[in-house]
Amino acid sequence: MTAAPLTIPDRGGPAPAPAAARRRRGHGPGSLLGRAVLYLLLLLFLVPTLFPVYYVFAGALMDPRELSTFPAQLFPTGLHTDNITAALNAVPLVRMYGNSLLAAGIITVSQLVTSALAAYAFVFLRFRGSAVVFALFLATLMVPGEATFIPNYLTIASWGLTDTFAGLVMPFLAYAFGTFLLRQSFRQFPRELYDAARMDGMGHLRFLWTVLVPLSRPALTAVGVYVFITSWNMYFWPLIITRSTEMQTLQIGLNSLKTGEASNPGLLLAGAALSVLPTLALVIFGQRFIVRGLTAGAVK
Repeated sequence: MTAAPLTIPDRGGPAPAPAAARRRRGHGPGSLLGRAVLYLLLLLFLVPTLFPVYYVFAGALMDPRELSTFPAQLFPTGLHTDNITAALNAVPLVRMYGNSLLAAGIITVSQLVTSALAAYAFVFLRFRGSAVVFALFLATLMVPGEATFIPNYLTIASWGLTDTFAGLVMPFLAYAFGTFLLRQSFRQFPRELYDAARMDGMGHLRFLWTVLVPLSRPALTAVGVYVFITSWNMYFWPLIITRSTEMQTLQIGLNSLKTGEASNPGLLLAGAALSVLPTLALVIFGQRFIVRGLTAGAVK
């Protein structure tokens, strides 16, 4: 006579997860400790990264006595706007601010348009030698920008466009980096979608504008933010191409504050605070799109 096998009644509840599985899901004590250490390390790296940005704004609101103390004072005693007012009166920063905004805006829009058109041609249009042409595009990224300033200046000067707005923005209306990034994004779209749109009678520009552009907003935003910040921070080209104060950009104005009022660092900090506002806002509000755009095309 054999004994019946011992059975355990099912109480209807799920089996308890092992400790290793709980740690993998982030609920174990080891996972919490590791996360705390990670956040602590990130905080240690965050403080020296953000401190210069903080001190620019804090120093712009300090009076000269607070800026000259040793050790340095980290917090302003009040909202002193004298530095900002003096910086605006020392040089025409408002006009230079407008010049920088207009130049960066034109360059950004132009590079977005030219990069989107070029990337569309490389991905969806079949033509002989496309790989060679794209390799030439990438080769231009290896040439330092300073190496092209002399031929660009000679060309702009021969056309009589020095100290003009056209001469300020013309050499930067197209760039290969945007083409490369948008090409990687466009390659994610299936070829069948393009073939179906063409069979329905949709033209190239309509397909680009109504299908590709709405679906490629993260990549377009990443390109736009990168181009705007680069154009906003240009110094050497506006310095050599402009002569009058009316055509100079904000970065040239900050240098004028340095040479004219070197004894008052509050003016420099006030001008730097004004110049960093647009780029800081772009980085804060566009960070999500920048990450998504730069990783577009990395995985299938």
